Amino acid sequence: METTETTETTAATETAGSGPETDQSLLTYPFHRPSAVEVPPVYEELRAKCPVAHVRLPSGDEGYVVSRYDDVRTVLADARFSRAATIAPDAPQLTGTPPVPGSLFTTDAPEHTRLRRLVSREFTARRVQNMRPRIQELTDGLLDEMAKAGGPVDLNAALAFPLPVMVICELLGVPFEDRDRFREWSDAFVSLTAHTAEETAAQRQQMIEYLAALVGRKREEPTDDLMGALVVAHDEEGSLNEYELIVMAATILVAGHETTVSMIGKMVLTLLRHPEHMAALRERPEMMEHAIEELLRVNPIGDGGPLRITLEDVEVGGTVIPKGSAVLAAVCSANQDPARFPGATADEFDPARPEAVHHVAFGHGPHFCLGAALARAELQIVLTSLLDRFPGLRLAEDVESLELTTGMMVHGLTRLPVTW
Repeated sequence: METTETTETTAATETAGSGPETDQSLLTYPFHRPSAVEVPPVYEELRAKCPVAHVRLPSGDEGYVVSRYDDVRTVLADARFSRAATIAPDAPQLTGTPPVPGSLFTTDAPEHTRLRRLVSREFTARRVQNMRPRIQELTDGLLDEMAKAGGPVDLNAALAFPLPVMVICELLGVPFEDRDRFREWSDAFVSLTAHTAEETAAQRQQMIEYLAALVGRKREEPTDDLMGALVVAHDEEGSLNEYELIVMAATILVAGHETTVSMIGKMVLTLLRHPEHMAALRERPEMMEHAIEELLRVNPIGDGGPLRITLEDVEVGGTVIPKGSAVLAAVCSANQDPARFPGATADEFDPARPEAVHHVAFGHGPHFCLGAALARAELQIVLTSLLDRFPGLRLAEDVESLELTTGMMVHGLTRLPVTW
């Protein structure tokens, strides 16, 4: 992910269980990725010998990375690992820019429960099912444009980026023509080291101002979309204040497309690297729903989810993590844990793997991804349609030439050249 100097994996065992006062060689987080198709290899040794690794975060603060499947689920679900505590003035930080308070990502129950309830009805299975024809229509339109252009094309620009943005714009009620602006803002929201603290703060402020103005327009001309519903929740129901309304809109806009954009490209690349499985899915599209779960397992959105802070001393994996410590649950590593996924490796894609449904790509516990059903629908539709429309789809360049974005919490391919 981040192109920092590669840390020797032996350092992982040297720091196992050590405290801040004794540790002389903290691992540097995020960990080195050898290529666009590999997870950081250090995770394999961490799971085996140092399941709770003491690390130096991009902010310069110290923290812990938890790498085993069962331990990751504990961190994700246990209330002693707090999201709300990350906004405390003296809390260790992931990056040089403090997190945005009052969002779904920086609250615990009961505040998180209240905020989540306001939008959860927009992401129900029934609502998503009703959206599927529109998602299919948007997908078909983009594939039509691809066919007209002819190959090779950058699949990121042609499909992976515009589709999730179109969907979330329609759902939320944000003008699609402003996509390039909030793409830039969104990147700043999920930056680890790609932006300076000043750049991140400036981009966040621009997005907040843009959404505040949009809220004003929704008040003058009410709309039947999610942002319109949030305005009603504020103005008529008093369910959230003005700041919470704007931050909620920003959260949905960023989370609603950033991850799906990266996943489409990486999933397509996985299929292109396994033509035998791609052919099988083309012949039996009913297999795609389960194959998506395995694709989610082998293609991590990021190395770790949002930061959490321990509210008390907590023992995890045989290590006591002190109160007030920063902790990252390495979903990336958990989904490769052979203790839960026997024989599974980053390169071993098996679309029929029965255990695939137990991945934690969407998180676990109270912060389980609100848009998981929508993301699954988009991924199923776009992959099935793409394979059906372009039976000769293949990479237009060697896989070794592909790169992932660096310095981001969400890392996708910088480009994906394909032809057919």
